[in-house]
Amino acid sequence: MSRLPEIDATQLSPEQRAIYDRMLRERGHLRGPFAVWLRNAELCENTLKLQEMFASRVKLERRLLELMILVAARQSNAQYAWFIHEPYALKFGISSDIVEAIRERGRPNFTRDDERLVYDITVEINTTRALSEASFQRGKAMFGEQVMVELVSGIGFYSMVAMTLNAFAVPVPGGKEPLA
Repeated sequence: MSRLPEIDATQLSPEQRAIYDRMLRERGHLRGPFAVWLRNAELCENTLKLQEMFASRVKLERRLLELMILVAARQSNAQYAWFIHEPYALKFGISSDIVEAIRERGRPNFTRDDERLVYDITVEINTTRALSEASFQRGKAMFGEQVMVELVSGIGFYSMVAMTLNAFAVPVPGGKEPLA
């Protein structure tokens, strides 16, 4: 059960209402971390822009972005994030074996070097809150500076998403909890 009540659209400020209406128009719902962040219209607006940027306007390949999100979600036990992003990871080319290994907290048997590296970097940053010189150099050599900045920033953003979801006990639609 969520720690916050459902949004009451009749109680929203004009700024909150504009975001609320836009999300209903574009997504058909307002849920997940955005239902939490809407308590502060500016925070919600800016996190929405950041999420939209990661989803469509970065050089980091969407397959790798979705892998990073799953790894970050699993490390945080973010049920809602896993529920939302598992289908996207599969859709964008992450194998079901890799998804299942991450769900079970195992190290996946990667056949693609870029996926292995995204996994390693995401785990390292979430575990140590830093990135070793060796991992940085591997990432820079494979992805270049811009994609490394996008990857590390994405890890930070989706860690914030997971913290928000977990701190406010945002429920998974249908009450399903895909992570044991």
